[in-house]
Amino acid sequence: MVTLSQYKGQIVVLNFWATWCPPCIEEMPSLVQMQERMKAKGVTVLAVSVDVDDSNYRRFLRDHNVDLLSVRDGDQKSNQLYGTFKFPETYIIDRSGIVRRKFIGAVDWTEPDVVEYLGKL
Repeated sequence: MVTLSQYKGQIVVLNFWATWCPPCIEEMPSLVQMQERMKAKGVTVLAVSVDVDDSNYRRFLRDHNVDLLSVRDGDQKSNQLYGTFKFPETYIIDRSGIVRRKFIGAVDWTEPDVVEYLGKL
C-alpha cells in the first residue's frame, strides 16, 4: 500500500496506466529513463496500473524492465478519486502536495522541456 503523503517533500509524477493500453506502453521507457535521471533531484514516479489481471501486470513489469515504484489498483478505485478517464494520465504533484499539472495521453518524459519543468518545481 502506498500513500502520497509518504512522498511529501518530493515531486511526484503520478502516472495511471495499463498493460492493455498502447500509448501507456509507448511512454513507459521514457518514464523509467526520466526517473533514473531525476531521482537525485527529488522526483519520484509512482505508476498506478489499473489492470485487473495481476499476472499480466507482473509479467509486463518483468518483460519491460519497469524499474519504477508501481502498484496495481485492480478495483480501479483511484480512477474515481482522481477523475481519471483516459490512459495514460499523469499528475505532477509538487513538494507541498499540490497538483501542478495534468497530462492526458502519452508523454516523452525525456523531452528537455519536460525535464526542465520538473527540475524547476
